[in-house]
Amino acid sequence: MNCKITRNAAKVLKLELDKEENQGKSLRVVITHAHGDHAHYGLDLDTPKETDTVVSTDKGIDVILESGQPLLDGVKIDYLYFPEEGFVITNPSQGNHGDH
Repeated sequence: MNCKITRNAAKVLKLELDKEENQGKSLRVVITHAHGDHAHYGLDLDTPKETDTVVSTDKGIDVILESGQPLLDGVKIDYLYFPEEGFVITNPSQGNHGDH
């Protein structure tokens, strides 16, 4: 499984993961809603379960993904400041570019 985190997203995520109350937790990407051939994604802080895969990224952040879930393989986590500030999670490998 694969996951990409942009530089902007990594900065914001590291600030959150470094907080004392989040020690020992990792970032989890979840599917909040799936329909047809694409999904909508969310983020959570969690610990891995037996059914999970932990993916190391080039930004030094480990990401928990549910094993065997093809819509999670290849997710990209970005953080945008315009037009609205916040995380944008897409999966270009599955044709989901967040443009609908």
